[in-house]
Amino acid sequence: MTDNRNTIIAVILSGLVLIAWQYFYNVPQMEKQRQEAQKQAELAKPSPQATPGSTAPQPGAAPSAGGTPSTATPPTAQGPIISRNAALEASPRIKVESPRITGSISLKGARIDDVALTQFRETVDPKSPPIILFSPSQTAHPYYAEFGWVPATGSTIRMPDQNTMWQQEGSGALTPSSPVTLKYDNGEGLVFKRTISIDDRYLFTIKDDVSNIGNTPASLYPFALISRHGAPEVSGYYILHEGLIGYLGEKGLQEYSYKSIDEAKQVNFNVTNAWMGITDKYWASALLPDTTAKLQARFSSNQVGKIRTYQTDYLGEAQTVPIGGSVSYNARLFAGAKEAGVVGINFPLVGLGGYNKQLGLNHFDLLIDWGWFYFITKPMFLALDYFYHLVGNFGYSILIVTLIIKLLFFPLANKSYASMAKMKAVQPQLTALKERYPDDKVKQQQEMMEIYKKEKINPIAGCLPVLLQIPVFFSLYKVLFVTIEMRHAPFIGWIKDLSAPDPTTIFNLFGLIPFDPIAVLGHGIGAYLMLGVWPIIMGITMWFQMKLNPTPPDPTQKMIFDWMPLIFTFMLAGFPAGLVIYWAWNNLLSVAQQSYIMRKNGVKVELLDNIKSTFLPKRAEKAESKT
Repeated sequence: MTDNRNTIIAVILSGLVLIAWQYFYNVPQMEKQRQEAQKQAELAKPSPQATPGSTAPQPGAAPSAGGTPSTATPPTAQGPIISRNAALEASPRIKVESPRITGSISLKGARIDDVALTQFRETVDPKSPPIILFSPSQTAHPYYAEFGWVPATGSTIRMPDQNTMWQQEGSGALTPSSPVTLKYDNGEGLVFKRTISIDDRYLFTIKDDVSNIGNTPASLYPFALISRHGAPEVSGYYILHEGLIGYLGEKGLQEYSYKSIDEAKQVNFNVTNAWMGITDKYWASALLPDTTAKLQARFSSNQVGKIRTYQTDYLGEAQTVPIGGSVSYNARLFAGAKEAGVVGINFPLVGLGGYNKQLGLNHFDLLIDWGWFYFITKPMFLALDYFYHLVGNFGYSILIVTLIIKLLFFPLANKSYASMAKMKAVQPQLTALKERYPDDKVKQQQEMMEIYKKEKINPIAGCLPVLLQIPVFFSLYKVLFVTIEMRHAPFIGWIKDLSAPDPTTIFNLFGLIPFDPIAVLGHGIGAYLMLGVWPIIMGITMWFQMKLNPTPPDPTQKMIFDWMPLIFTFMLAGFPAGLVIYWAWNNLLSVAQQSYIMRKNGVKVELLDNIKSTFLPKRAEKAESKT
């Protein structure tokens, strides 16, 4: 009766684990993404609702190093939402052409507000549209960078703003070999000149010059900002930061999600050697001021009508323009994909320099969310990236790195599997104990521990291989999830994206039947039925590994172990395919490794016998019933 009760409890608990995982994790995430997509679609519809412009930081009447930027003017109305193409055609523009970026710079306001990443597509289809990073004001998703000058409070100097029409000196597009120069004369003695250049990756360099041909000196403050209108759709996973980010001098890494900056409204920093920006899962924009510049930096969130704007900006120290003289100020903008080789990786002895090293930046590599366990995730990425460049396929790279990890941990796993082999050898003695003391569980446990002690067996040693997998599993999951190098990386066959779940499902015969479980049954029940080929392979290999181990003497433990492969099959079905492939391959290597160690310790490998025993008793019962 007790065994039956324990079995029922085990089955119920196993089911609850599966249901809880699906209900509290997968379903909420999918529902959140659906709601965000619906929200963005509604925002894209034409509406009379005005959209806000940028908010330039402005010093106080008596600026100081410890001063805080404040709002210069409230955001201005920009009219109804229009299409992106219409917004781009509304003002004259300078075309941007580089190996990784196409777009344009608006002469109105001199904003960098049109950036497309040509090497990355929205889907795995190479003909799908490129990723759009920046978009102008008045569109459904305004996102742009702006640079300029502001006067001290109370000054009446006419300054260029978001409505100023700049003039291009010469003609031609902005390319890595040909910078462009813009000019604006305020008619009051100040002439503003801006030279913009771009490299062959994602870096804009902006040099601002101000000449004074008037009869009074002028005191100006340089500023730069990145503004985003409306909260974007985010992945929603706790292991990934999306929102405002910066490494602000001695204050270190600062991360504010859209929700947290909404609550804080505004956060100010007085810093040197800083960078700041806005990050998505794979893309980011960041202001990269001179590392020696003293800045008044800010993260902020403002509500204007129904639109919320998110902004990161900084205000530099005062620059005095003498009569007949000029001043210059340099700024930089990163706008692109968070490629490790471009951003950079800080890691002892090895790593990729990128902008972090090239520009002498302060931990710019943290633009990629390596997480708290960066000491594991970074080397994991470096290893995967190395073998990818060696074999040309990230899937093969995962298999190679998994094999190397197995070899590295072989001595430790050897002790664990040796202990499990000894447990297999004493299995007859444990079975005899159950027969000798069928109704005395306490006596069974006492005698069992005596056998373990005599044979020098650690009963929990078998958990060691699983424990060893946890940090590797997590680091690989993190790398697959946050690094753009894994995005749309194919393996073989139907796996076109290792960072996405296996797209097949057994419930439509892997595509033979025109049936989409989620479309028909919704995200609740339908999500249970998205069981692809690789999750099934993983579950089978895990079942093989369980059958290689000695059967637990306790019926409850046995039931849990019997159900574990099925539970993990459903749980991992929604994980990135690369992670499921790793787990399946690791299971196969574990079976081979454990079989070898068992033979080495003189224990018979009874994998096939254990598999047969799972099915043969049922056949025997059927044969007896017929006779």
